Amino acid sequence: MVALLFPRECAICGEALADGEEGICSKCRFRIPMTGFAEMECNPMIERLSAQVPIEHASALFFFVAESNWRKVIHDFKYHGRWAYARKLGRWFGHILKRSGNYENIDLVVPVPLHLRKRIHRGYNQSDYIADGIASVLGTKVAHHALARLVNNESQTHHQRNERWKNVDGIFRVRGAEQLAGRHILLVDDVFTTGATIISCCDAILAECKDVKISVVTLAVSQKEFGFDRF
Repeated sequence: MVALLFPRECAICGEALADGEEGICSKCRFRIPMTGFAEMECNPMIERLSAQVPIEHASALFFFVAESNWRKVIHDFKYHGRWAYARKLGRWFGHILKRSGNYENIDLVVPVPLHLRKRIHRGYNQSDYIADGIASVLGTKVAHHALARLVNNESQTHHQRNERWKNVDGIFRVRGAEQLAGRHILLVDDVFTTGATIISCCDAILAECKDVKISVVTLAVSQKEFGFDRF
């Protein structure tokens, strides 16, 4: 009766989910523009980040493709209150990371924070839910308050590529460095474009904790940024 009155729908295509399907239908899972980065020791994300900061591993689940339903689901959980999508995608990504064998030694998962004002306005931080989903599969804990965003800066989507670095320069601070010291942390965000936000977070962490190891994952990575839209 509940299923008839409130049918479970796929977060991507909106079709009713079949028995055994959770969050996303099998058809949409098959069609996802996967990056395959999790299984690669060297990939475009690692190359981009390691040119600026020391990184152990880096990966994204899928390509952020213009006009696709997968791009829409990011906007749904980021701006339209559908935070449960973020946790479900995080769990799916967690299984992929675990199978890859490259993320077995993660000690702590750290989400990229929102400024308090923006978090209150939105009601949540989507990266917290992605981190929760990943950590639940990797069998580790999430340090939700390890980082603080000091400035309520404008969204990166409103800035041109060369402006994004200035927009996030020096805006993060470590809170409780002792919980990060000597650990391998997994920094989690929703979308990777230029890498400016992630690198700013890494700079803040390494300034306080020089003996940490950092790996990075995001749900999506810009297809255009790395030139994959040309193929």
